[in-house]
Amino acid sequence: MEPSSSPDLVTVFQQLGIALGLGLLVGLQRERVASRLAGFRTFPLVTVLGTVSALLAPDFGGWIVAAAFLGVAGLIVAGNLMLAHTEAPDPGQTTEVALLLMFAVGAYVAVGPTAVAVALGGGTAVLLYLKDQMHGLAGRIGDRDFRAIIQFALISLVILPVLPNRTYGPFDVLNPREIWWMVVLIVAISLGGYVAYKLLGRSTGTALAGVLGGMVSSTATTVSYARRSSADEAAAGRAGGSGTSGGPARNSLVRAASEVILLASTVVFVRVMVEITVVARGSFTTMAPPVAVLFAVGLAVAAALWLGVRKEPAEVPEPDNPTELRSALVFGGLYALVLLAVAAAKEHWADGGLWVVSVLSGLTDMDAITLSTSRLVETGRLEATIGWRLIVVASLSNLVFKGAMVAVLGSKALALRVASLFAVLLATGGLLLWLWP
Repeated sequence: MEPSSSPDLVTVFQQLGIALGLGLLVGLQRERVASRLAGFRTFPLVTVLGTVSALLAPDFGGWIVAAAFLGVAGLIVAGNLMLAHTEAPDPGQTTEVALLLMFAVGAYVAVGPTAVAVALGGGTAVLLYLKDQMHGLAGRIGDRDFRAIIQFALISLVILPVLPNRTYGPFDVLNPREIWWMVVLIVAISLGGYVAYKLLGRSTGTALAGVLGGMVSSTATTVSYARRSSADEAAAGRAGGSGTSGGPARNSLVRAASEVILLASTVVFVRVMVEITVVARGSFTTMAPPVAVLFAVGLAVAAALWLGVRKEPAEVPEPDNPTELRSALVFGGLYALVLLAVAAAKEHWADGGLWVVSVLSGLTDMDAITLSTSRLVETGRLEATIGWRLIVVASLSNLVFKGAMVAVLGSKALALRVASLFAVLLATGGLLLWLWP
Protein backbone atom coordinates (compact mmCIF):
# COMPACT_ATOMS: atom_id res chain seq x y z
CA MET A 1 0.00 0.00 0.00
CA GLU A 2 1.48 3.33 -1.09
CA PRO A 3 1.06 6.03 1.53
CA SER A 4 -0.79 9.05 0.26
CA SER A 5 0.62 12.55 0.52
CA SER A 6 0.02 13.91 4.01
CA PRO A 7 -0.75 17.52 4.97
CA ASP A 8 2.08 19.75 6.15
CA LEU A 9 3.11 19.85 9.79
CA VAL A 10 1.54 23.22 10.54
CA THR A 11 -1.80 22.09 9.13
CA VAL A 12 -1.77 18.94 11.24
CA PHE A 13 -1.02 20.84 14.43
CA GLN A 14 -3.73 23.33 13.62
CA GLN A 15 -6.28 20.55 13.12
CA LEU A 16 -5.32 18.80 16.33
CA GLY A 17 -5.23 22.08 18.26
CA ILE A 18 -8.70 23.00 17.11
CA ALA A 19 -9.99 19.54 17.99
CA LEU A 20 -8.41 19.71 21.43
CA GLY A 21 -9.78 23.19 22.08
CA LEU A 22 -13.30 22.22 21.11
CA GLY A 23 -13.10 19.09 23.21
CA LEU A 24 -11.91 21.06 26.23
CA LEU A 25 -14.65 23.61 25.78
CA VAL A 26 -17.42 21.00 25.69
CA GLY A 27 -15.76 18.94 28.40
CA LEU A 28 -15.60 21.96 30.70
CA GLN A 29 -19.30 22.54 30.24
CA ARG A 30 -20.12 18.90 31.02
CA GLU A 31 -17.79 18.98 34.02
CA ARG A 32 -19.63 21.96 35.45
CA VAL A 33 -22.93 20.07 35.31
CA ALA A 34 -21.28 17.03 36.94
CA SER A 35 -21.74 14.61 34.07
CA ARG A 36 -21.00 11.10 35.30
CA LEU A 37 -20.24 9.67 31.86
CA ALA A 38 -17.73 12.10 30.34
CA GLY A 39 -16.23 15.41 31.31
CA PHE A 40 -13.22 17.69 31.13
CA ARG A 41 -10.76 14.98 30.02
CA THR A 42 -12.91 12.54 28.08
CA PHE A 43 -14.35 15.01 25.61
CA PRO A 44 -11.03 16.33 24.30
CA LEU A 45 -9.74 12.77 24.08
CA VAL A 46 -12.72 11.68 21.99
CA THR A 47 -12.51 14.79 19.78
CA VAL A 48 -8.83 14.28 19.07
CA LEU A 49 -9.48 10.58 18.43
CA GLY A 50 -11.85 11.59 15.65
CA THR A 51 -9.25 13.91 14.11
CA VAL A 52 -6.52 11.30 14.27
CA SER A 53 -8.80 8.69 12.70
CA ALA A 54 -9.55 11.07 9.85
CA LEU A 55 -5.85 11.70 9.31
CA LEU A 56 -5.27 7.96 9.09
CA ALA A 57 -8.13 7.36 6.66
CA PRO A 58 -6.24 8.26 3.44
CA ASP A 59 -3.69 5.53 4.15
CA PHE A 60 -5.83 2.83 5.75
CA GLY A 61 -9.28 3.58 4.40
CA GLY A 62 -12.41 5.19 5.72
CA TRP A 63 -13.19 2.15 7.83
CA ILE A 64 -10.75 3.51 10.42
CA VAL A 65 -13.10 6.39 11.20
CA ALA A 66 -16.10 4.08 11.31
CA ALA A 67 -14.32 1.65 13.60
CA ALA A 68 -13.26 4.42 15.97
CA PHE A 69 -16.77 5.79 16.01
CA LEU A 70 -18.25 2.38 16.80
CA GLY A 71 -15.66 1.89 19.51
CA VAL A 72 -16.58 5.15 21.21
CA ALA A 73 -20.26 4.35 20.84
CA GLY A 74 -19.65 0.96 22.43
CA LEU A 75 -17.90 2.60 25.37
CA ILE A 76 -20.77 4.99 25.85
CA VAL A 77 -23.25 2.12 25.86
CA ALA A 78 -21.12 0.14 28.30
CA GLY A 79 -20.75 3.15 30.56
CA ASN A 80 -24.46 3.78 30.65
CA LEU A 81 -25.15 0.13 31.40
CA MET A 82 -22.74 0.29 34.33
CA LEU A 83 -24.34 3.45 35.65
CA ALA A 84 -27.77 1.89 35.37
CA HIS A 85 -26.85 -1.11 37.52
CA THR A 86 -24.77 0.50 40.25
CA GLU A 87 -24.98 3.27 42.76
CA ALA A 88 -21.21 3.69 42.73
CA PRO A 89 -19.64 6.98 41.60
CA ASP A 90 -19.20 7.65 37.90
CA PRO A 91 -16.77 4.96 36.69
CA GLY A 92 -15.59 7.16 33.81
CA GLN A 93 -14.36 6.05 30.41
CA THR A 94 -11.08 7.96 30.34
CA THR A 95 -8.84 4.91 30.35
CA GLU A 96 -10.77 3.17 27.56
CA VAL A 97 -10.80 6.26 25.34
CA ALA A 98 -7.13 6.88 26.05
CA LEU A 99 -6.34 3.33 24.96
CA LEU A 100 -8.18 3.85 21.66
CA LEU A 101 -6.43 7.18 21.16
CA MET A 102 -3.00 5.79 21.83
CA PHE A 103 -3.71 2.98 19.37
CA ALA A 104 -4.40 5.60 16.72
CA VAL A 105 -1.29 7.55 17.72
CA GLY A 106 0.79 4.42 17.41
CA ALA A 107 -0.55 3.85 13.89
CA TYR A 108 0.07 7.48 12.98
CA VAL A 109 3.75 7.21 13.86
CA ALA A 110 4.17 4.95 10.81
CA VAL A 111 2.41 7.20 8.33
CA GLY A 112 2.84 10.78 9.53
CA PRO A 113 5.39 13.15 11.09
CA THR A 114 6.84 11.65 14.23
CA ALA A 115 6.79 15.02 15.97
CA VAL A 116 3.00 15.13 15.75
CA ALA A 117 2.58 11.68 17.24
CA VAL A 118 5.08 12.40 20.03
CA ALA A 119 3.41 15.70 20.88
CA LEU A 120 -0.02 14.10 20.90
CA GLY A 121 1.06 11.16 23.02
CA GLY A 122 2.84 13.45 25.50
CA GLY A 123 -0.16 15.75 25.63
CA THR A 124 -2.43 12.79 26.38
CA ALA A 125 -0.16 11.70 29.22
CA VAL A 126 -0.17 15.18 30.71
CA LEU A 127 -3.93 15.39 30.34
CA LEU A 128 -4.38 12.12 32.24
CA TYR A 129 -1.85 13.09 34.91
CA LEU A 130 -3.45 16.45 35.66
CA LYS A 131 -6.79 14.95 36.68
CA ASP A 132 -6.96 16.53 40.14
CA GLN A 133 -5.63 19.90 38.96
CA MET A 134 -8.11 20.08 36.08
CA HIS A 135 -11.01 19.12 38.32
CA GLY A 136 -9.87 21.81 40.75
CA LEU A 137 -9.73 24.39 37.95
CA ALA A 138 -13.26 23.54 36.83
CA GLY A 139 -14.46 23.92 40.41
CA ARG A 140 -12.87 27.36 40.78
CA ILE A 141 -14.47 28.74 37.62
CA GLY A 142 -17.48 30.85 38.54
CA ASP A 143 -20.42 31.90 36.40
CA ARG A 144 -18.69 35.16 35.39
CA ASP A 145 -15.56 33.28 34.33
CA PHE A 146 -17.51 30.66 32.41
CA ARG A 147 -19.39 33.44 30.66
CA ALA A 148 -16.04 34.87 29.54
CA ILE A 149 -15.05 31.51 28.05
CA ILE A 150 -18.37 31.10 26.22
CA GLN A 151 -18.17 34.66 24.88
CA PHE A 152 -14.67 34.00 23.59
CA ALA A 153 -16.04 30.92 21.83
CA LEU A 154 -18.74 33.13 20.28
CA ILE A 155 -16.16 35.68 19.11
CA SER A 156 -13.66 33.18 17.73
CA LEU A 157 -15.67 30.13 16.66
CA VAL A 158 -19.05 31.55 15.65
CA ILE A 159 -18.53 35.09 14.36
CA LEU A 160 -15.08 34.79 12.75
CA PRO A 161 -15.82 31.92 10.29
CA VAL A 162 -18.95 33.58 8.83
CA LEU A 163 -17.38 36.96 8.04
CA PRO A 164 -16.51 37.62 4.37
CA ASN A 165 -12.85 37.28 3.47
CA ARG A 166 -12.54 40.17 1.01
CA THR A 167 -11.67 43.84 1.11
CA TYR A 168 -14.11 46.73 1.10
CA GLY A 169 -14.02 50.50 1.27
CA PRO A 170 -11.39 53.04 0.31
CA PHE A 171 -7.71 52.08 -0.05
CA ASP A 172 -8.74 48.42 -0.24
CA VAL A 173 -7.65 47.66 3.34
CA LEU A 174 -10.88 46.81 5.21
CA ASN A 175 -11.28 43.03 5.25
CA PRO A 176 -13.99 41.98 7.78
CA ARG A 177 -12.46 38.59 8.52
CA GLU A 178 -8.95 39.97 8.96
CA ILE A 179 -10.25 42.77 11.18
CA TRP A 180 -12.14 40.30 13.37
CA TRP A 181 -9.13 38.00 13.48
CA MET A 182 -7.22 40.88 15.10
CA VAL A 183 -10.09 41.19 17.58
CA VAL A 184 -9.78 37.48 18.40
CA LEU A 185 -6.02 37.87 18.89
CA ILE A 186 -6.33 40.79 21.31
CA VAL A 187 -9.21 39.19 23.23
CA ALA A 188 -7.15 35.99 23.55
CA ILE A 189 -4.15 37.90 24.95
CA SER A 190 -6.36 39.81 27.41
CA LEU A 191 -8.18 36.60 28.36
CA GLY A 192 -4.82 35.05 29.22
CA GLY A 193 -4.17 37.90 31.65
CA TYR A 194 -7.68 37.54 33.06
CA VAL A 195 -7.17 33.80 33.67
CA ALA A 196 -3.77 34.44 35.27
CA TYR A 197 -5.38 36.99 37.58
CA LYS A 198 -8.05 34.48 38.61
CA LEU A 199 -5.50 31.75 39.25
CA LEU A 200 -2.96 33.87 41.14
CA GLY A 201 -5.38 36.01 43.09
CA ARG A 202 -5.75 39.71 43.70
CA SER A 203 -2.97 40.21 46.24
CA THR A 204 0.52 39.48 44.87
CA GLY A 205 4.04 40.82 45.10
CA THR A 206 4.99 43.97 43.22
CA ALA A 207 6.72 42.15 40.33
CA LEU A 208 3.82 39.80 39.69
CA ALA A 209 1.32 42.63 40.07
CA GLY A 210 3.17 44.59 37.40
CA VAL A 211 3.30 41.64 35.01
CA LEU A 212 -0.39 40.87 35.48
CA GLY A 213 -1.23 44.55 35.15
CA GLY A 214 0.54 44.68 31.80
CA MET A 215 -1.22 41.55 30.59
CA VAL A 216 -4.65 42.80 31.61
CA SER A 217 -4.35 46.57 31.01
CA SER A 218 -1.34 48.76 31.72
CA THR A 219 -3.53 51.87 31.48
CA ALA A 220 -6.05 50.59 34.05
CA THR A 221 -3.19 49.56 36.33
CA THR A 222 -1.60 53.01 36.06
CA VAL A 223 -4.88 54.78 36.84
CA SER A 224 -5.57 52.48 39.80
CA TYR A 225 -2.20 53.02 41.45
CA ALA A 226 -2.20 56.76 40.73
CA ARG A 227 -5.54 57.17 42.48
CA ARG A 228 -4.38 54.99 45.35
CA SER A 229 -1.29 57.14 45.87
CA SER A 230 -3.39 60.31 45.79
CA ALA A 231 -5.78 58.91 48.39
CA ASP A 232 -2.83 57.91 50.58
CA GLU A 233 -1.34 61.39 50.31
CA ALA A 234 -4.66 63.01 51.19
CA ALA A 235 -5.06 60.73 54.21
CA ALA A 236 -1.58 61.63 55.40
CA GLY A 237 -2.39 65.33 55.00
CA ARG A 238 -5.51 65.00 57.15
CA ALA A 239 -3.42 63.23 59.76
CA GLY A 240 -0.99 66.16 59.85
CA GLY A 241 1.66 64.73 57.48
CA SER A 242 3.30 66.41 54.53
CA GLY A 243 1.93 66.14 51.04
CA THR A 244 5.17 65.08 49.42
CA SER A 245 6.79 63.12 52.18
CA GLY A 246 5.50 61.45 55.25
CA GLY A 247 7.59 58.71 56.56
CA PRO A 248 9.08 55.44 55.40
CA ALA A 249 5.72 53.68 55.09
CA ARG A 250 4.28 56.06 52.51
CA ASN A 251 7.60 56.32 50.66
CA SER A 252 7.63 52.54 50.45
CA LEU A 253 4.13 52.56 48.97
CA VAL A 254 5.22 55.13 46.36
CA ARG A 255 8.18 52.94 45.40
CA ALA A 256 5.93 49.88 45.11
CA ALA A 257 3.37 51.76 43.01
CA SER A 258 6.04 53.09 40.65
CA GLU A 259 7.47 49.58 40.30
CA VAL A 260 4.07 48.15 39.35
CA ILE A 261 3.37 50.95 36.86
CA LEU A 262 6.81 50.62 35.23
CA LEU A 263 6.54 46.83 34.97
CA ALA A 264 3.03 47.01 33.53
CA SER A 265 4.22 49.50 30.92
CA THR A 266 7.25 47.31 30.14
CA VAL A 267 5.13 44.19 29.63
CA VAL A 268 3.31 46.12 26.89
CA PHE A 269 6.44 45.70 24.74
CA VAL A 270 6.13 41.92 25.05
CA ARG A 271 2.52 42.22 23.95
CA VAL A 272 3.66 44.30 20.96
CA MET A 273 6.25 41.70 19.95
CA VAL A 274 3.67 38.92 20.16
CA GLU A 275 1.37 40.89 17.86
CA ILE A 276 4.21 41.52 15.39
CA THR A 277 5.05 37.81 15.43
CA VAL A 278 1.48 36.81 14.62
CA VAL A 279 0.68 39.50 12.02
CA ALA A 280 4.04 40.31 10.38
CA ARG A 281 6.10 37.19 10.89
CA GLY A 282 8.11 37.79 7.72
CA SER A 283 9.35 41.15 9.02
CA PHE A 284 9.85 40.11 12.63
CA THR A 285 13.65 40.31 12.51
CA THR A 286 13.42 43.91 11.31
CA MET A 287 10.55 45.19 13.47
CA ALA A 288 10.98 43.36 16.78
CA PRO A 289 14.61 44.11 17.83
CA PRO A 290 14.06 47.84 18.59
CA VAL A 291 10.98 46.96 20.64
CA ALA A 292 13.02 44.28 22.41
CA VAL A 293 15.59 46.93 23.36
CA LEU A 294 12.88 49.05 24.96
CA PHE A 295 11.64 45.99 26.84
CA ALA A 296 15.15 45.12 28.03
CA VAL A 297 15.81 48.66 29.29
CA GLY A 298 12.45 48.82 31.08
CA LEU A 299 13.04 45.38 32.61
CA ALA A 300 16.52 46.36 33.81
CA VAL A 301 15.22 49.50 35.52
CA ALA A 302 12.31 47.55 37.03
CA ALA A 303 14.70 44.86 38.31
CA ALA A 304 16.82 47.49 40.04
CA LEU A 305 13.72 48.95 41.69
CA TRP A 306 12.42 45.53 42.67
CA LEU A 307 15.38 44.94 44.99
CA GLY A 308 13.98 47.63 47.26
CA VAL A 309 10.28 46.72 47.12
CA ARG A 310 10.22 42.96 46.52
CA LYS A 311 8.56 42.29 49.89
CA GLU A 312 5.89 44.96 49.47
CA PRO A 313 2.34 43.59 48.96
CA ALA A 314 0.57 44.76 45.83
CA GLU A 315 -2.85 44.32 44.30
CA VAL A 316 -3.93 44.10 40.68
CA PRO A 317 -7.17 46.00 39.98
CA GLU A 318 -10.16 43.77 39.22
CA PRO A 319 -10.14 43.35 35.42
CA ASP A 320 -13.24 43.70 33.30
CA ASN A 321 -14.41 40.72 31.31
CA PRO A 322 -12.15 40.93 28.21
CA THR A 323 -14.55 38.90 26.05
CA GLU A 324 -17.58 41.20 26.20
CA LEU A 325 -19.00 41.52 22.69
CA ARG A 326 -19.38 45.28 23.07
CA SER A 327 -15.69 45.68 23.90
CA ALA A 328 -14.76 43.44 20.97
CA LEU A 329 -16.86 45.55 18.59
CA VAL A 330 -15.31 48.76 19.93
CA PHE A 331 -11.79 47.43 19.40
CA GLY A 332 -12.69 46.12 15.95
CA GLY A 333 -13.99 49.57 15.02
CA LEU A 334 -10.89 51.24 16.47
CA TYR A 335 -8.57 48.88 14.61
CA ALA A 336 -10.42 49.46 11.32
CA LEU A 337 -10.29 53.23 11.88
CA VAL A 338 -6.55 53.20 12.57
CA LEU A 339 -5.93 50.89 9.61
CA LEU A 340 -7.86 53.26 7.37
CA ALA A 341 -6.12 56.32 8.84
CA VAL A 342 -2.65 54.83 8.30
CA ALA A 343 -3.51 53.87 4.71
CA ALA A 344 -4.97 57.33 4.03
CA ALA A 345 -1.95 59.09 5.54
CA LYS A 346 0.36 56.95 3.43
CA GLU A 347 -1.64 57.70 0.28
CA HIS A 348 -2.15 61.45 0.68
CA TRP A 349 0.71 62.70 2.86
CA ALA A 350 3.40 60.11 2.21
CA ASP A 351 5.29 59.19 5.37
CA GLY A 352 4.71 62.53 7.13
CA GLY A 353 1.07 61.88 8.00
CA LEU A 354 1.89 58.47 9.45
CA TRP A 355 3.64 59.99 12.45
CA VAL A 356 0.58 62.03 13.38
CA VAL A 357 -1.62 58.93 13.22
CA SER A 358 0.93 56.99 15.26
CA VAL A 359 1.10 59.61 18.03
CA LEU A 360 -2.67 60.03 18.28
CA SER A 361 -3.57 56.34 18.18
CA GLY A 362 -0.80 55.42 20.62
CA LEU A 363 -2.10 57.77 23.30
CA THR A 364 -4.71 55.38 24.64
CA ASP A 365 -4.19 52.04 22.85
CA MET A 366 -1.10 50.27 21.52
CA ASP A 367 -2.83 47.24 20.07
CA ALA A 368 -4.67 48.94 17.20
CA ILE A 369 -1.65 50.83 15.83
CA THR A 370 0.64 47.83 16.26
CA LEU A 371 -1.71 45.46 14.45
CA SER A 372 -2.61 47.89 11.67
CA THR A 373 1.01 48.85 11.02
CA SER A 374 2.14 45.21 11.10
CA ARG A 375 -0.62 44.25 8.69
CA LEU A 376 0.38 46.95 6.21
CA VAL A 377 4.01 45.84 6.47
CA GLU A 378 3.09 42.21 5.87
CA THR A 379 1.04 43.09 2.77
CA GLY A 380 3.84 45.23 1.34
CA ARG A 381 2.05 48.56 1.70
CA LEU A 382 4.57 49.86 4.22
CA GLU A 383 8.29 49.33 4.70
CA ALA A 384 9.29 47.39 7.81
CA THR A 385 11.84 50.06 8.77
CA ILE A 386 9.05 52.64 8.87
CA GLY A 387 6.66 50.20 10.55
CA TRP A 388 8.76 49.64 13.66
CA ARG A 389 9.41 53.36 13.97
CA LEU A 390 5.67 54.06 13.94
CA ILE A 391 5.19 51.47 16.66
CA VAL A 392 8.00 52.92 18.79
CA VAL A 393 6.59 56.45 18.37
CA ALA A 394 3.17 55.16 19.43
CA SER A 395 4.70 53.47 22.49
CA LEU A 396 6.43 56.70 23.50
CA SER A 397 3.16 58.56 23.05
CA ASN A 398 1.49 55.95 25.25
CA LEU A 399 4.11 56.47 27.97
CA VAL A 400 3.61 60.24 27.88
CA PHE A 401 -0.16 59.75 28.20
CA LYS A 402 0.18 57.43 31.19
CA GLY A 403 2.71 59.76 32.80
CA ALA A 404 0.23 62.62 32.39
CA MET A 405 -2.49 60.52 34.04
CA VAL A 406 -0.23 59.87 37.01
CA ALA A 407 0.49 63.60 37.25
CA VAL A 408 -3.23 64.45 37.21
CA LEU A 409 -4.60 61.57 39.32
CA GLY A 410 -1.68 60.59 41.55
CA SER A 411 0.39 62.07 44.33
CA LYS A 412 3.24 64.46 43.62
CA ALA A 413 5.79 61.96 44.89
CA LEU A 414 4.52 59.22 42.57
CA ALA A 415 4.27 61.60 39.61
CA LEU A 416 7.91 62.68 40.01
CA ARG A 417 9.11 59.12 40.42
CA VAL A 418 7.17 57.77 37.43
CA ALA A 419 8.31 60.73 35.31
CA SER A 420 11.95 59.92 36.06
CA LEU A 421 11.43 56.23 35.24
CA PHE A 422 9.52 56.90 32.04
CA ALA A 423 12.20 59.42 31.03
CA VAL A 424 14.65 56.52 30.71
CA LEU A 425 12.33 54.72 28.28
CA LEU A 426 11.57 57.93 26.37
CA ALA A 427 15.28 58.65 25.99
CA THR A 428 15.91 55.08 24.86
CA GLY A 429 13.12 55.32 22.29
CA GLY A 430 14.47 58.64 21.02
CA LEU A 431 17.96 57.17 20.60
CA LEU A 432 16.51 54.16 18.75
CA LEU A 433 14.63 56.42 16.34
CA TRP A 434 17.78 58.46 15.75
CA LEU A 435 20.54 55.83 15.64
CA TRP A 436 18.96 52.48 14.73
CA PRO A 437 19.50 51.68 11.04
